[in-house]
Amino acid sequence: MTDVSPQAPSDPWLIHFFERHAKDDPLRSVPARDFLDACPDQVAAEMHAVLDAVAAAPPPRFSGGGKWEAMHDDMAGIYEVRVSFAQYNYRLFCLLERNAADLGGPSIVALGGLKKPRRKAAAARDYRVVRAWADEFVKRRTVLS
Repeated sequence: MTDVSPQAPSDPWLIHFFERHAKDDPLRSVPARDFLDACPDQVAAEMHAVLDAVAAAPPPRFSGGGKWEAMHDDMAGIYEVRVSFAQYNYRLFCLLERNAADLGGPSIVALGGLKKPRRKAAAARDYRVVRAWADEFVKRRTVLS
C-alpha cells in the first residue's frame, strides 16, 4: 500500500474497474468493462457520464436523480448506475472505497452490470453474482491497471 495525502471532501474520486483475480478466474476478466462493451453505445456513454459526475461531486455529495442509487438488503453497500434505453433497464454495480490508499485515494470501483426488461425484477442469481464480485474485490483488491 502506498501513502496518499488526505483529500479534501470536495476532491474528485478515482474510478477503477474490478478485475477478477487469477485464482478466481484464470482469464482475469473485467466484468464491468465486458458489460459496458456489450451495451449500446448510447447506454455506455451515459453510464460513463454518470460515473464521471458521481466521482466529481464526489459520491457522498452526489444527488442521484434516479441515475445513481444505493442498494438495500442483501445488496447494501453496493451502488448502481441506472440507465433505461429502448425496452431495457441497464444497471452498473459499484462499490465506494473511501479509505483506499492502495487504489490511490477514495475510489468508485465498477464491479459489473446487467440488462433486464423494463418493469421486471432482476433474478436473485444475478444479484448473487454481483455480491460475489464485491466480496472478491474486498478480499483481493484487484482492479484493472
